Parts: sequence; C-alpha cells; structure tokens
Amino acid sequence: MITVEDARALLFDLVGPLPTEEVPLAQSAGRVLSRDVTATRDQPPFAASSMDGYAVKSDEVELHAMFKVVGESAAGRRFEGAVGPGQAVRIYTGAPVPDGADFVLIQEDTDRRGDLLTITDTPGAKTNIRPAGVDFKAGTSISAPRSIRAEDVALMAAMNIPRVPVSRKPVIALISTGDELVMPGEEPGPDQIIASNTFGLKAMLEGLGAVVRVLPIARDTVSSLETAFGLAQGADLVVTIGGASVGDYDLVSDVSQGLGMKQSFYKIRMRPGKPLMAGRIGNAAMVGLPGNPVSAMVCGYLFLAPMVRRMLGLEQVLPPFRTARLSGPLPENGPREHYMRAVVTDAGIEACADQDSSLLSVLAQSNALLVRAPHDPARDIGEMVEYLPI
Repeated sequence: MITVEDARALLFDLVGPLPTEEVPLAQSAGRVLSRDVTATRDQPPFAASSMDGYAVKSDEVELHAMFKVVGESAAGRRFEGAVGPGQAVRIYTGAPVPDGADFVLIQEDTDRRGDLLTITDTPGAKTNIRPAGVDFKAGTSISAPRSIRAEDVALMAAMNIPRVPVSRKPVIALISTGDELVMPGEEPGPDQIIASNTFGLKAMLEGLGAVVRVLPIARDTVSSLETAFGLAQGADLVVTIGGASVGDYDLVSDVSQGLGMKQSFYKIRMRPGKPLMAGRIGNAAMVGLPGNPVSAMVCGYLFLAPMVRRMLGLEQVLPPFRTARLSGPLPENGPREHYMRAVVTDAGIEACADQDSSLLSVLAQSNALLVRAPHDPARDIGEMVEYLPI
C-alpha cells in the first residue's frame, strides 16, 4: 500500500492540462481561463463625470461665482464645443467632460435660473472627474489560469473581448459495476441496491467543470465490462466504481489489462477508500474506485477532484487543509490515514459518531473531512486538528 501523498503524485503523472478552445464571452463563466487576455481600449476611454452637475474651469470655482450654461453633455452624446471663461456645461454621470473643463460642480451646490448658474454652497476639493483609463488601459491583462467569475466576465466585456480562451472541459466516463446495482427509478430485486455513487460523483465532477458521461451499469461478466470500456472511448478519464476490492478486483483488473491498461498502483494506506487502483488505458487515465458509497465519494474529493483541476490547468489543484478546535474527543487512530466525516460549526469540529463507509446519510450531514495521521494519539476537546471542507 502507498500513502495518499504518493498516490496523488502518481495520479498527477497520468493527466496533464488539456488543450485550449475559444468560447463566446457569454459562455465563459465558470470555465478556466487558459491564456492571458488583454484590454483593447482604455476604460473609461475619455475623462468622465462621476456626478450629475456642471462642467466648468477649476480656477473659476468659488462661492457665489456665476456662469452661463452653454450646452449639455450626456452619456453617449458629448458636448462638441469647448468650455470658455465664465461658461458651464450641464453634465450627467458617465458623460464625457468637455474640452476646457476640469471640474464638475455637483448640482446640489448650485442654483440655475434659465441659462444662469450660481454656486450656492462651497464646493469641495474633489473634481468629480474620472480620468481616462482610471479603471484600466489598453494592454492591461487578466492573467491565466483562473476560474472565470461573473466579475471577470464583466471586466472582459468592458475590455471588449468577445471570445475567451479556456481549457477544454475534461470528459469523464463513469462505469458502475456489479450485478447488485440498478439505476435510480428502476425496481430493485430483493438482493439489489440503487447505484448512488455514480450520481454523487457526477454532481461533484460537473461542479468542478468536467463533462461526465454516465455509462450503463457493467455486470460482473467479462463481456459486460468490455462493452462498458468500449463505450468509454474518447474520454480523458475513465472511472470504474466497485469491483476494486479483494475477490472482485481480478475481474476488473483482468479486463482492463486485457484492453491494454498499464497499472500505476493499487491500494492506498487510508480509510475509507483503501482498494483504489489507477493507470492508463489507451489515451485515457483510469481510476478504479471502491464500491462503498462513502469510500467512493471520499476518493472523489481526494483524488478525482485534483485530477480534474490539473486537467483544467489550474495552479492550485489541492485544496488547502484548514484547522479547527475539537468540540468532541477522538480515540487513538489506527495504522491508516483516516478521513473522518465531521461537522464544523462556530463551536469547532466534531467527528460523526458512526464512520461506517456505507452510510451516505452521515456523509450528507457532514461538511468536512477530519484528517487523522496514522497512529494519531487520542485527542481531547480543544485540541487543534486539520480538516478538508466538503
């Protein structure tokens, strides 16, 4: 058996950043920017008023000064002339500041009667003008890689970037195995259960930016497994669920190796999730997850999610662990690294009472995996521990 750290290193050797494709700006949110993009213009492209008021010359601004209003500047429709001595131009927020003006009186500090404007309150020192390019200038870049947020989309739109270079979404094929499984909505036999792992992993991986193909359940026969692997062709990552533990492992292993799979490792010194295998099959990476529902999901958090981030070209593929104080005691840990389902609150972190790897209800109530090192001693309330948010 190998450690979680060693397993991740080997898994990362199986995948790499995927090619770049371009998508319309409106479809870029949630994707990963794969190349730097640069602004094609200044923002704002002209000196603009930050207030509704009157554009004047700053050296004429004093209490009770009077001006003649000679025109108007609105957003999208500038005043074409220049502001001369003793003149003012009505201006609105976002409108271009006319030539000759370098100060905007806010309308609340003035009184206007016809074309005659009088300053009625002492103006402050602020000019109320946004200089050209104060937000960004042509050539300003947004650096890659990064997950594109709504704020990034708005910025790229202002930069006049209509198409965005992004990493191609990894395609992942999920193959559940076992005669005991039926799909949700089907009527299970007396000895059958519902295939839950597939749908939990699909939701997780799609949330990370992957395209997930759920393949038909592979029965415990060579021909059924071969058919499933055939349907997985074209995927970047093939994930089998179940059939990776002692007794079942040989069938999945024999079929995959018969199809050219080169195994990288099998079994990890952790719980839940010890019977995990990985390798390459054709042009795809392959990971064989254990069939226990919690084990499969924990392996998804620890191994599949970082692999997806790596294929998307992100720099931080491993989410950082956090620390919290124990709000409940812990017994001594055994010889394997343990990822315990736990709940983090303002009071601290407490491991769930039942850590059986078949209990999805416990996982659904959890928001963290509390990490225990091998042979970690018993822990008391108040001690600091590490956890991974989920």
